[in-house]
Amino acid sequence: MLLSLITFLPLVFALLICLVPKDSWIRPVALVLALVEFAVSLYLFKVFDPAAPGVQLIERMAWVPEAGITYFMAIDGISFWLVLLTTLLTPIAILGSWTSIDNRIKGFHAAVFVLQTSMIGSFLAMDAILFYVFFELSLVPMYFMVGIWGGTRRIYATMKFFIYTMAGSLMMLLAIIYLMFTARDTLGMMTASLLDLYTLKIPFVAGSFLNPQTLLFFAFSLAFAIKVPMFPVHTWLPDAHVEAPTPGSVILAGVMLKMGSYGFLRFVLPLFPEAAEYYAWVFLFLGVVGIIYGALVAMIQPDIKKLVAYSSVSHMGYVMIGLFAMNMYGVTGSVYQMLNHGVSTGALFLLVGMIYERTHSREISKYGGLAKAMPIYTILFIIVTMSSIAVPMTNGFIGEFMILMGTFEASRPFAIAAVTGVVLGAVYMLWMVKRVFFGPEGELVKDEHHPLHDLSVRELVVMAPLIVLIFWMGLFPNHFLNYSKASIANFVENRDNYRLVLDAPATSEKSAATFDVKSDSVAKAGQ
Repeated sequence: MLLSLITFLPLVFALLICLVPKDSWIRPVALVLALVEFAVSLYLFKVFDPAAPGVQLIERMAWVPEAGITYFMAIDGISFWLVLLTTLLTPIAILGSWTSIDNRIKGFHAAVFVLQTSMIGSFLAMDAILFYVFFELSLVPMYFMVGIWGGTRRIYATMKFFIYTMAGSLMMLLAIIYLMFTARDTLGMMTASLLDLYTLKIPFVAGSFLNPQTLLFFAFSLAFAIKVPMFPVHTWLPDAHVEAPTPGSVILAGVMLKMGSYGFLRFVLPLFPEAAEYYAWVFLFLGVVGIIYGALVAMIQPDIKKLVAYSSVSHMGYVMIGLFAMNMYGVTGSVYQMLNHGVSTGALFLLVGMIYERTHSREISKYGGLAKAMPIYTILFIIVTMSSIAVPMTNGFIGEFMILMGTFEASRPFAIAAVTGVVLGAVYMLWMVKRVFFGPEGELVKDEHHPLHDLSVRELVVMAPLIVLIFWMGLFPNHFLNYSKASIANFVENRDNYRLVLDAPATSEKSAATFDVKSDSVAKAGQ
């Protein structure tokens, strides 16, 4: 019952928050509860077997037996770190919002915990309908977080976010229903379990769009592409980020976007292998376009938060090209980059929120010379910037390097095009750092009536775990990759005839050692 405990404990906490009698108690109580959830999730290290390629800690029971819908929860190396990323970022977001959320505090923290349940449930659900329930549930708390605690254009941003994601999800629901009836006709039973759906052989005709597998492939892909978000269905994200409160942006960028890329890995690629391989070039192309487009648009942004939002579009493009390279390097790099993006972009949004609290402005032109007024803040911002542009010894380097290797193996032209995004990323981030921290003093820095003060102890505590992870994941990636490589190897090697293995024995030494990632390089072994 560990997985159910990790999933639904935040929902219980949301109810407890509603019972707290005094507003002054809500923040410390919410922080303690979030830390309790994180502590419970750490028990996964004790019970999870990194060498086993299949799903583990299985919890399964009938839910709607007439329709073949089950409560089926399990975890493998692909979802392991995403669950822990969710439980880590939640207390960080709560502590980061200590002074920025000053109205309806009870409702805000309750929404955070409901959102946490929906995200963890999405990563652990092994029944398609159960996944859909969690996937859709995540829209509700984020809708209120942006709509109530957001900026001046919060209603527009909220409606755009909700309509985009809801429209894509309905297409996925129709596709799931089709798969369930297909299972009834071919397997003799109605089922939504991934164990059974992976065994289906959906008809595919190369060169024809109107065949079942292709239509289902694009129905699922649309839902997940919007959530990632991929170009050209990305336009809801910058608006949502700019209008969302800081903790909302942290959770949105850090975890919610990963629900889309995780969906591609868990559903799209293994359920529709022929269509995925045939149309991989489409997603490689769109991923590369997203990388370059996001970087170019970020470069001209006058708003620092919108710049970070478009950088997020660019970085998630790398995750997508790694997935559709469909080889060990690419998929491993993509899974690792999901974690990197959650840490680095979450840290950037926290830092932007900290300076916004002091100045109530995000206009780059109003800053300049900030390094003199806030030296500690400047150091931390530069460290996170180095991570974002994939400087060696930071976490971003390992993920992007492996993705580019995998893409190069799959398609050299797309890999060469994707490299330009690395250069452009360095251009817009370093140019922004120059203008904000080392340029001529702006009006906000010169303001003697409202002098800027450096980071408080609370803000340093908020940033400390993320800074540690940036270097830890960059210098010792095997500490993280070892938990995922057996499951990824199982997926890559058996993608054309994928089976969701239950409590399978450990992979062979050759498979488990396909990647041995050193602190400064990626070495290929066991070929």
